[in-house]
Amino acid sequence: MQGGELCVCDLAAVTGASESSVSHSLQLLRAHRAVRPRKEGRNVYYALHDTHVSNLLNTMTAHMLESDEDGS
Repeated sequence: MQGGELCVCDLAAVTGASESSVSHSLQLLRAHRAVRPRKEGRNVYYALHDTHVSNLLNTMTAHMLESDEDGS
């Protein structure tokens, strides 16, 4: 497995969501090119599509942390 990739079962375990829910969410994210799949045998591994998506998530996370510190 390459760095930064997770399969549906791993994502479900990390998030506490059902595999069905994670799979549905990944379909939407794939449709909008936010994640990319890589098939290995019977497993499909997902990663962020590119650095643009990674940068957006990092910026959003930093913004949320700033809001928490401000008490807003």
